[in-house]
Amino acid sequence: MTVAPHTGQIVESGSDAPGAPPGDTSAEPTRQFIWHGEEDTAAFAQRLAAQPLLANAFVTLHGDLGAGKTTLVRHLLRALGVQGRIKSPTYAVVEPHEAPGLSIWHFDFYRFDDPREWEDAGFRDIFANPGLKVAEWPEKAAALTPLADLAIHIEATDDTERKVTLHAPTATGRSLLQAL
Repeated sequence: MTVAPHTGQIVESGSDAPGAPPGDTSAEPTRQFIWHGEEDTAAFAQRLAAQPLLANAFVTLHGDLGAGKTTLVRHLLRALGVQGRIKSPTYAVVEPHEAPGLSIWHFDFYRFDDPREWEDAGFRDIFANPGLKVAEWPEKAAALTPLADLAIHIEATDDTERKVTLHAPTATGRSLLQAL
């Protein structure tokens, strides 16, 4: 697997804590993991999928091209019970999925560059309704998305190993983080 750095403009999604310097995430609870292969990614996805609060969470995935964001989403969707083909929404921007008793929207904002797309595509309505929202490249739509409940940062340290840092800026995120 090759990892390519993203060279576009990166803007952190979410808001900073009051009084904190811009970009300061020190007040947020965090956890770090090392995934030694895809089996660890799948095991993490299973643990995350087992959390009831995930049903209405907004989860963001951060990392360079090839870091494993889409792989994590595929394992998560399978763990939630999604059947059939799971494809990356790179060109469609969003792919809806259904699992037993759960609506899921998988966003990939990598090619998102026009805020008018947000309104035209009905994304505001999607975020206003119940269901799990998972977004790759959320920084490309940061001014439009709500604050993530759980931000997952994936860094490839070699072909198989990943350093994973979870940030939990909301009460839902903190509960999810504690359960993992």
